[in-house]
Amino acid sequence: MVSYLDPNLKVFSLNSNPELSKQIAEHIGIQLGKCLVSSFSDGEIQISIEESIRGSEVYVIQSTSYPVNKHLMELLIMIDALKRASAKTINVVIPYYGYARQDRKARSREPITAKLVANLLETAGASRILTMDLHAPQIQGFFDIPVDQLLSVPILSEYFLSKKLKDVVVVSPDHGGVTRARKMADRLKAPIAIIDKRRPRPNVSEVMNIIGDIEGKTAIIIDDIIDTAGTITLAANALVERGAKKVYACCTHPVLSGPAIDRIQASAISELVVTNTIPLPEHKKIDKVVQLSVAPLVGEAIIRIHEKLSVSSLFN
Repeated sequence: MVSYLDPNLKVFSLNSNPELSKQIAEHIGIQLGKCLVSSFSDGEIQISIEESIRGSEVYVIQSTSYPVNKHLMELLIMIDALKRASAKTINVVIPYYGYARQDRKARSREPITAKLVANLLETAGASRILTMDLHAPQIQGFFDIPVDQLLSVPILSEYFLSKKLKDVVVVSPDHGGVTRARKMADRLKAPIAIIDKRRPRPNVSEVMNIIGDIEGKTAIIIDDIIDTAGTITLAANALVERGAKKVYACCTHPVLSGPAIDRIQASAISELVVTNTIPLPEHKKIDKVVQLSVAPLVGEAIIRIHEKLSVSSLFN
């Protein structure tokens, strides 16, 4: 491991994704900072930072994944502790930004939780946010501090290029994901198709139509989040019914809650490729699921931010 020499750069990990945090620290060439996260008997979170961070530029890594509320509170309490310990900057690395799906009022009397979480992070004392594939890019505008959004499309595209697939078509599972599908299609030099679906209620979707030529082709469905896997498995089965030769699926954030694994196992999906923004417990590590690491990308972004270099080149 190459040692990163600037002692003012410190990286801390909380409990959501310690393995990813370890990989990021190894890529940078530093040891993770020492902190203890524990709970009082009534469940209140207690955090103790066990080294001086006065005047340091601190990066704290925490995905707000399951259990979402606990991991979010850990992050907010850690930010408060860092602020009170006189950190120079508090850079919050959130590989998976939870509560992002409620980014607008789709119906009357609904909250906008993506904005609420942004307010909480800023009020706690965050100086900058570094995240991956926000559910909606406009969430960056909910913050009044700098936000760097990294993209997983280059990582996922590189994997599929290495497989040397023939007659590929990249499929967006809905109209909202067309930009993401176009970025992958450009890298794979492939056409795109779009699934026209409707969502009668949360976590339930119905395929209405498929726009584009998928007959006899190898389809790659790309999404940002797979939660209960209802949308992605319905899409895969519809593609096969309409003549697709083989179906792969990929996403950045493998939430994979409830019946997701059973649905994927029983579906027409040959392989599901995900990243490690959210760790996969053992019961979700099935043969169909391949997990790629975002640690080199996030680690490089941290180095560039710390050295005040451009981060935009990493988007490519």
